[in-house]
Amino acid sequence: MAEQLTKGQIAELKETFSLFDKDDDGRITTKELDTVMHWLGQNLTQAELEDMIYEAEADGHNLIDFAELMTFMARKMQEADSEEEIRKAFKVFDKNNEGHISASELKHDMTPLGEKLSDAEIGIS
Repeated sequence: MAEQLTKGQIAELKETFSLFDKDDDGRITTKELDTVMHWLGQNLTQAELEDMIYEAEADGHNLIDFAELMTFMARKMQEADSEEEIRKAFKVFDKNNEGHISASELKHDMTPLGEKLSDAEIGIS
């Protein structure tokens, strides 16, 4: 998964990682992970942070090496890309830029795509 990162992204990760790897052993503590992720522009929820720490601790230590950090970041970036694709697709159907799609608009837009939705399927009474 880390192969999805560009050379520039890897260099930025390495630079940030090095700032926190004070003893230069190639690892940071799980306690430092939240700070590192903030430096990288990732504002994690507590649940996301706990998931990352749980994965890192699965190998029996409370340390994260650079490869683990790259894997975490690649996954986060992939999730962000997927979210952006969904937003773009939504905008196609949200013709009035209102932030929502009415049931009748959805039915109208899906029919030419071969999706013959019944009124019950889309919530039209």
